[in-house]
Amino acid sequence: MSKAASPAPRSGLVTDNLMSLQSFILEEEARYPGATGEFSWIISAISLAAKIIAYKVRHVRLQSIVGSLGELNPQGEVQIKMDVIANEVIMRVLGARPSIAVLGSEEDEEPAILRRGSEGGKYCVLFDPLDGSSNLDTAVGVGTIFTVLRNDPSIPGAIETVCQRGVDQVAAGYVLYGSSTVFVLTTGHGVHMFELDASVGSFMLVKRNLRMPRANKVYSINEAYRDGFPAGYRRYLDWTHSNGYSARYIGSMVADVHRTLINGGVFLYPPTRKHAAGKLRLLYEANPMSLLVEQAGGASTNGTERTLEVKPTELHQRTPVVLGSVDEVKHVQAQFTTRADAWP
Repeated sequence: MSKAASPAPRSGLVTDNLMSLQSFILEEEARYPGATGEFSWIISAISLAAKIIAYKVRHVRLQSIVGSLGELNPQGEVQIKMDVIANEVIMRVLGARPSIAVLGSEEDEEPAILRRGSEGGKYCVLFDPLDGSSNLDTAVGVGTIFTVLRNDPSIPGAIETVCQRGVDQVAAGYVLYGSSTVFVLTTGHGVHMFELDASVGSFMLVKRNLRMPRANKVYSINEAYRDGFPAGYRRYLDWTHSNGYSARYIGSMVADVHRTLINGGVFLYPPTRKHAAGKLRLLYEANPMSLLVEQAGGASTNGTERTLEVKPTELHQRTPVVLGSVDEVKHVQAQFTTRADAWP
């Protein structure tokens, strides 16, 4: 008696097993026999903070937490109410993790030493608690950016400890609070995307080993500042206008980079005469985003060198950034013939 043929799978059925972020972390941990689980606890803690912040972001008007506090952060920028709330949430969630030695935030002038290496402090975590927070009033997507570094117990100072090149990051990621809440993570072995399923309270894996398109004729830049850009950026914009490019700019780095990561293209944040060193923070904005982009097959530069190779000297150090699809970054770099083309 012959066996009946197996029925063909119905169109649209999901064939991959469901996997939560926590399960994914445990799966990754199993690849390393000597793993202690301490790093996994850090990523788990960040995901918990992200769920709390996501809830707050969805209810900013209902809870009357829109607008500014009327105060400035250490970088001289107006503090938004949700900046402070997000910062406190992350600090409180990560502060109890016994493997964290140092925490550093955009909202704090100095990094905080929680414990020394002799006390079990193995990692440093730096973060921008709520990138693009000024857009909250108009319900535009905002995000959290983070990076995890190893703590060197032989270095006594917190600033000296965290001033590591981007290539030395243990992990990096961001959370986008938009039409859905998306958690994007790399531990140096590809880029993986998770989406928050509010019905079960978990981030679920939706894309493993995300890869950027090598090219896409889309650029993302605040062109209103064009007159203050160095000559190379202005030449590049002229070139895009002559070659059928489209402009897409949200004004929230996490949202702009997420779109670029998914669809391809290039994101640019050049220096200007007003901000000659650039505007984005190297350690907790440019470096984590650059690691994600490179792990997805893209490229990142500050105009003269690979972003991840820059040696930081201070926590809030700023930098220009050009990141995205490999071919699109090359098109930008082709317009830089001297350093003056990349820097004012």
